[in-house]
Amino acid sequence: MNVEQILAQFPRLSALIIGDICLDRWCIYDPAEAEVSRETGIPRIGIVSYTSTPGAAGTVANNMIALGIGRVSVMGVIGTDGYSYELLDVMKERGIESDLIVRRPTIQTFTYTKLLNKNTGEEDLPRVDAINNQPMPADVDDELIPLLKKRVHEFDFIIVSDQAETENGGTVSARMREALAEIAGADPKKVIWVDSRRRIEHYRNMTLKPNEDEAAAACERLGKRDDYDALYAHTEARHLIVTRGPQGSVVLDPSGTRISKTRAVEKPVDICGAGDSFSAGGAATLAVTGDPVLASEFGNLVASITIMQKGTGTATPAQVLEAAK
Repeated sequence: MNVEQILAQFPRLSALIIGDICLDRWCIYDPAEAEVSRETGIPRIGIVSYTSTPGAAGTVANNMIALGIGRVSVMGVIGTDGYSYELLDVMKERGIESDLIVRRPTIQTFTYTKLLNKNTGEEDLPRVDAINNQPMPADVDDELIPLLKKRVHEFDFIIVSDQAETENGGTVSARMREALAEIAGADPKKVIWVDSRRRIEHYRNMTLKPNEDEAAAACERLGKRDDYDALYAHTEARHLIVTRGPQGSVVLDPSGTRISKTRAVEKPVDICGAGDSFSAGGAATLAVTGDPVLASEFGNLVASITIMQKGTGTATPAQVLEAAK
């Protein structure tokens, strides 16, 4: 199938993203408004405007919507704080379904506040992040896993966005990984695409998409330095796709090891979110074609568009068609 034929199938697809969703707040501050506080003597950071977008797993969802996927839903856990309402609002604005999101007053909504200088447009101050550094409450699994098993049949493919940097992970716990492995085993045709920063070796029977640093770290943890074959065998993966930026991807599956090339991009503007846009395009293409090399090529094509945008960009079908020429 060519790019146009693949894109034509996207509106018929339904996608579920499971994982760590956050609120990205892009705040413009004016250095001229750095008034010194009378109480502390510390200059303030004067925010003059801001925009909010869904981040982390929400970035994958944003890309899905932009590519024209017919239905996009997110499963995860957020708080009941003010940021949670803001996150749900911006999801609704983009047409991202949130009915599979669990809310807990005992956690705070992951929120990344990014401070951009009004005069330069650059993010030149430290981020202010609302984070959760404790394990998720056990009853989150008790609610999410039965919900997943009940509703999984509604979706053509699943993307797992395991982005929590804590030791135990976030939404995607060990129990959730086990549930996903059961689903994968019961339905070999169901595409379950995994993007995990710190735990890729713990997934089984799925399509795994680490970048080369994540894959190298996983191999080290297995005691198999830079051995993609060992990682592939250990995880019993349907496909192992290791992304390598401008060098394309290494694809391992029962057909062997192949190299998927990428579209060359000179002087990328911002690589933030490139992996998420790759996953959005790649997983959808895998659901349409069943071909991991074609999926990797399409994912790289989408990422080549988003890295030319500031922040976590997206790619429309028109942009993808233009880039494919």
